[in-house]
Amino acid sequence: MAKAVLGIIGGSGVYDLPGLENAREETIASPWGVPSAPVRRGTISGLPIVFLPRHDKGHRLSPSDINYRANIDVLKRAGVTDLVSLSACGSFSEGLPPGTFVLVDQFVDRTYRRESSFFGKGCVAHVSMAHPVSPRLRIHLAAAAEAEGITIARGGTYLCMEGPQFSSYAESMTYKNLGYSVIGMTNMPEAKLAREAEICYATVAMVTDFDCWHPDHDAVTVQDIIRVLASNAEKAKGLVARLAKDFPREHEPCPVGSDRALDTALITAPEARDPELLKKLDAVAARILRG
Repeated sequence: MAKAVLGIIGGSGVYDLPGLENAREETIASPWGVPSAPVRRGTISGLPIVFLPRHDKGHRLSPSDINYRANIDVLKRAGVTDLVSLSACGSFSEGLPPGTFVLVDQFVDRTYRRESSFFGKGCVAHVSMAHPVSPRLRIHLAAAAEAEGITIARGGTYLCMEGPQFSSYAESMTYKNLGYSVIGMTNMPEAKLAREAEICYATVAMVTDFDCWHPDHDAVTVQDIIRVLASNAEKAKGLVARLAKDFPREHEPCPVGSDRALDTALITAPEARDPELLKKLDAVAARILRG
């Protein structure tokens, strides 16, 4: 059984990871381009950790400008087996007020400007996204959150919009009436690419405010949101520390097959596969291509 390596993607407000022991910054080259930032490697409670700030330090990158393929590729090259996405979001429900951490189990992808697959044009693959979140990883996150006294919601649907503009009122009401839980701009295609790379993935959607469907939305100031964002970031760091302390040291098989997603996904015959694309897939699809 492989050793567990926990990856953490820091979203808005989470640009570093205090408590990372023996920390070192590492620039990992990717054939998919430049990732958001160099990764930071280290340990927490003896567990190997790889941290990547999604927007770079200083929040340099908008959601549409992030190179999601390069980010997932370098995390795979760093040996990450389990990946937690810390993501700020808006809420569609009074029952999910600011400060709540939602452990989502489904996504709806409304993005349209982003490269969403490592495959195609020379090597075609179709992975299942029926269950995009690792239930095992979500259970560990729930236990860690409860141990830290963090208010959580188990389950929910994350609507990923393109951005960088926020929703119109009509859009917000539509998504709310469809029963979605939260809205953000970054978890797609991130979750899809993690699945293609056979990395177990889970999101902690950290509610900063109600989306614009809410009658009090216009009264919320930027200062209010920044205050909640900072509070959420502090709680997230405590969550990661607790998660690392209790996390299994051996990688556990994923109940929904995240870590074997490519077993039956490749469609292109071996003799028809593009050698140049195969070179770029040397990390994300190494297990199946070298099999």
